[in-house]
Amino acid sequence: MTFGVSPTFPSTAYGYIEHGDKRPDGSQQVLRFIEKPRAEAAQELLLKGGVSWNAGIFLASARTLLEALDLHAPDILHSCKAAMANPGQEAWTACLEKSDAALSPNFVRPQEVAFVACRSESIDYAVMEHFKEVAIVPFSGQWSDVGSWNAVADLTPADDQGNRVEGQGYLLEATNTFVHAPHRTVVALGTDNLIIVDTPDALLVAHRDHAEGVKGVVGLLESAKLPQAVTHRKVSRPWGWYDSVDAGERFQVKRIGVKPGASLSLQKHHHRAEHWIVVSGTAEVTRGSEVFLLSENQSTYIPIGEVHRLRNPGKVDLEMIEVQSGSYLGEDDIVRLEDNYGRAP
Repeated sequence: MTFGVSPTFPSTAYGYIEHGDKRPDGSQQVLRFIEKPRAEAAQELLLKGGVSWNAGIFLASARTLLEALDLHAPDILHSCKAAMANPGQEAWTACLEKSDAALSPNFVRPQEVAFVACRSESIDYAVMEHFKEVAIVPFSGQWSDVGSWNAVADLTPADDQGNRVEGQGYLLEATNTFVHAPHRTVVALGTDNLIIVDTPDALLVAHRDHAEGVKGVVGLLESAKLPQAVTHRKVSRPWGWYDSVDAGERFQVKRIGVKPGASLSLQKHHHRAEHWIVVSGTAEVTRGSEVFLLSENQSTYIPIGEVHRLRNPGKVDLEMIEVQSGSYLGEDDIVRLEDNYGRAP
């Protein structure tokens, strides 16, 4: 079963579903799925009638879905089964309210080789377009695919000049311009029909008519091997997060947050030294044979090659600044000697 949204304009950003015969339960048979059409084709579909936008919302029993995968995408099903045949169990640290931190294996990591080998294809293409018994019912609630920055812009009320601002955006003599600036001040002067999206990772400036081409931009960044194509500046980890604040030749600065009761792996680095400064909370530091506590405004130094570990023994989040220096500062310069989360050495 799929849910169709009544189209309100000839969108080229959504796929369409053409309705077939009515079924005894009140739904209609899906006659065909239609890829995102060009503007003229979208107009024709609306004039013809009997179509819905494809919301990409499906309802099926697990058995039906597995049988459909086995029939139409057996290679995907095989890869998934192989990836989950012997998954890794990671223990995430949870700080209990009235006791010490406890470890519970509640995160499942599929086998990497089998998982990566699985081809990438949406459920629409792999199964739904081929499966014979698909019915459609209307979805009458408020819905937006939010699949483009134009759709995101429409969620913000426009001023008299058609401008929309989210965050710290300021516009002067601008019309029909959308500014997304949650982190810093962005000024648009004399612009028209532009989308300006400022994030910690990258800045996007695009004409509204080209908002659907962002996927091509990602492909461009990937071909240039830029990290912004695949990762954020702020990265989540089982123990918390880190935010790469600044970097240059032979140095890197990170903000690090560690959850209560959590700890990083016992590790060492071949190419970098680290300076740790506690901003808030309490840090338990293992450095070689030493184990000691640091509180706010205190710091320590980890030489190159020294075995070390950082743990938060407190009841509140630990935040610290890490300054790395050395000839190589990549994330793969980590030799894990012991890890609570089952990660590879």
